[in-house]
Amino acid sequence: MNNYEQLAKKIVQRAKKKGAKQAEAFLEIGRQSSCRVRNGEIEDLTEAASKGLGLRVITKDNRLGFAYTSDFEPTSVDSFVDRALQLAQTAAPNKLNGLPTAKEMGKPGKTGELYDSAVANLASDWKIKTALEIEKAGKAVDPRIATFNSVGAGDYVAEVYVASSEGLSAGFSGTYVYLFGAPVASENGQLQTSYWMDYKRFLADLDSPEEIGKEAARRAVRMLGAKRVKSQQVPVIFDPLMASSFVGNLAAAADGNAIYKNSSIFVGKLGKRLAPDSVTVLDDGLLERGLGTSPFDGEGVATRRTAIVEKGILKSYLYDSFTARKAKAQTTGNAARGYNSLPHIGTNNLYMEPGTRPPEEIIREVKSGFYVTAMLGRGADPVTGEYSRGANGLWIENGELAYPVQEVTVAGNLLKMLQDVDAIGSDLQFRGSAGAPTIRFKQMTVSGD
Repeated sequence: MNNYEQLAKKIVQRAKKKGAKQAEAFLEIGRQSSCRVRNGEIEDLTEAASKGLGLRVITKDNRLGFAYTSDFEPTSVDSFVDRALQLAQTAAPNKLNGLPTAKEMGKPGKTGELYDSAVANLASDWKIKTALEIEKAGKAVDPRIATFNSVGAGDYVAEVYVASSEGLSAGFSGTYVYLFGAPVASENGQLQTSYWMDYKRFLADLDSPEEIGKEAARRAVRMLGAKRVKSQQVPVIFDPLMASSFVGNLAAAADGNAIYKNSSIFVGKLGKRLAPDSVTVLDDGLLERGLGTSPFDGEGVATRRTAIVEKGILKSYLYDSFTARKAKAQTTGNAARGYNSLPHIGTNNLYMEPGTRPPEEIIREVKSGFYVTAMLGRGADPVTGEYSRGANGLWIENGELAYPVQEVTVAGNLLKMLQDVDAIGSDLQFRGSAGAPTIRFKQMTVSGD
């Protein structure tokens, strides 16, 4: 057992000794570095280390206290425990306050490797070289790539430890590494921007800098000459990046707290069919090499694979232990947090399962429609399901991507959009902890001129 895990256990023991009925320590140690370049010059290079410790205590009369610190000196830690207990005394009692029980926590899941020594030991000039390569590859694609708004690379190494008076003491280490590029294409006074990026736990899984630069540039150049279209109702296709934000809207509607407050369109729909058989949306905390993979969630509950929608049927809401207790449900291992916050409901690796069809075929079947590659705004209102976002992309004519379109709005309703999913691509992509394949909706409103 290392010093950090021992420290977490010690803090819990001290809180108990001082009168806490339950106590939980959450410890995070990380270091990150990043580099950004512009026009072949280094714009900024940062390296930072961070560490922090959060303590949650529940008193005998069910009051909750929470405090955090980044000072690990023994005398500071002692007064920090006292502070959490003092804060609890001023809080209102709530019989639903409590930590997950040993039974609720279960056994931490098997995640496979989450730590890549190649990321942890990256040469300090790797980020500089890589970022410069992205920029160079992007500019070589087309003379109309005028500049890049931002280009960069970075890495992150972290350790997390949780100790609970309910019988848990565990930790894990993880890494991630990322690249991004946001070019500007220019022609006849028109400027078009785009971006492309990749985030992975393992260096070997990361797209090459050349791929990132080229794809970012290609996406910017193909938008040159973009215009608006007339308002109409047509089939709409989301590329994988936009489709993953749609999947995020579904998870927000399945948030157990929103359900409990009656502020989601998914209230009362558990077990009901919402979409065709082809639609399965999962939150999987144990996905191999996933960016959101971990053996346990922010309060020590074993993560798992939860089907939110399975073969079109709404199967589960997402819960942390407090919300589950309020709703008389079970936690799904979806407590997200940092050391400086109380747990709240979040997702692990969230994605829609891919179909079997290549995206080109899905586009080819559309006589007239809109292929969406970028959006503004936050998407759906989880309470009403109303969906309206500014969108850019490519117009489809006779099964071909014909010309670029910008400054239009794509609108619909989340429940109707789910029903209207009529094709799912085989091209599931993760560019972060949420992923999706290409998705086609039978009909949405595109508002332009």
